[in-house]
Amino acid sequence: MATCPPYPTHVHRHTHWWQRAWVRYGALITLLALSGLVILALVREQTGTQGFLVGLGLAVLPVPLLIAAFRWLDRVDPGPWRNLLFCFAWGACAAALIAIVANSFATRWIATATADPASADTLGATVIAPVVEESAKAAAVLLVFLFRRRDFTGIVDGVVVAGVTATGFAFTENILYLGTAFGTDQLTGDSGIASVTAATFFVRVVMSPFAHPLFTVLTGIGFGIAALSTGRHRLRRALLPLAGLLLAMGMHALWNGSAAFGEYGFFAVYAAFMVPSFGLLTWLVIWTRQRELGTVRAELPAYVMAGWLTPAEPYALGSMRARRIARQYARRHAGKEGARAVARYEACATSVAFLRRRGRRGRAGADFAVRERALLDALWHLRDLARPALEHAARATAPPPVPVPPWAYPYGGTHGAYGTHGAYGLRAASGPHAPQVPYATQAPHYPYVPPYQPYAPPGPHWP
Repeated sequence: MATCPPYPTHVHRHTHWWQRAWVRYGALITLLALSGLVILALVREQTGTQGFLVGLGLAVLPVPLLIAAFRWLDRVDPGPWRNLLFCFAWGACAAALIAIVANSFATRWIATATADPASADTLGATVIAPVVEESAKAAAVLLVFLFRRRDFTGIVDGVVVAGVTATGFAFTENILYLGTAFGTDQLTGDSGIASVTAATFFVRVVMSPFAHPLFTVLTGIGFGIAALSTGRHRLRRALLPLAGLLLAMGMHALWNGSAAFGEYGFFAVYAAFMVPSFGLLTWLVIWTRQRELGTVRAELPAYVMAGWLTPAEPYALGSMRARRIARQYARRHAGKEGARAVARYEACATSVAFLRRRGRRGRAGADFAVRERALLDALWHLRDLARPALEHAARATAPPPVPVPPWAYPYGGTHGAYGTHGAYGLRAASGPHAPQVPYATQAPHYPYVPPYQPYAPPGPHWP
């Protein structure tokens, strides 16, 4: 932990116009908007207006479910919505445009060079498309990793960023495939279950809506592990994202090439490879999320000792069920404002816990003290609304006390089922010399936080 720095933390420096935030945001939004307009025109040209509208209506169906699933995985320490919006827009616009242009150019070049269009299509689907598409999607993960480093702290963040990017890419790709299938049905007169549109919808939206997210999540895991590595392991930090990208390309190539394995090749790859991989990665992400909750429970007691938190809060903040109960309690007693305050308090406390863990591992950075103090200040100003709700949630989710029979107290104790010693056989301290619990709400000013050395190795004296 840290005290307020004795020197100013904000130094005014002259910056060039291209280094200003609004210039960079404006350039990024312009790039994505232009990419969206171009990809819209290309897809509409290939599918027609009616096919585009049909494809759009069908392709949008799995998007809310996938976004909700990734947001659920990120609930322990949720990242800002602007990152997810950027990732989805990049996947749907920029990455899709790169893929369409590069795949078409490469396929035509191979067909011209080999004079074999059929082989060119197969080679383009199994070799060119995986490399181009996964590289285009990985660019969004790289940008968030480089320019939103504070929001990219581990495996879960990598999975969420990569998954949302791939969801946007799959959305645009599904519009193209479904719109083209609808145009084919219009020419042949097919309709209903026997139509090409129904078959395409079943394969791409019902059976494999997670295909593209599953591929790109491997890249996100590589970046997430790199985010957990210390600055001394630069080679590892460079090779892990590359390894994840290569795995994503390999899985994508296997998926695209499954049709070449015979009549039932698609179903064989789906059952023997895709479904087990999806289950394994889902387990990995959920296990990582449980470890994050364990980090919250392990790191926050240090702030209880300093008086910033109450003793019940680390338990409540380390349980998703207790967090939900706290927000519900605040909504009942303080309305939507109270629920938002509790959610903000939970987010700040979780960020403090993760920041402290990175500090103990030597990865907090030079601005550790400033960031920690800002988060603690935010907790302090939200405490009046959040603490009653969190203490209620801790009581509601705490395990019931174990009854102690009267014969367990041979020296007396007849007040109730637990004697005079309380529910757990411990006599409550009283008197002028009794230790006082350092509740922050009882202090007339901020609690004193002893200096923290983020790069000192932990020892037996560590709180």
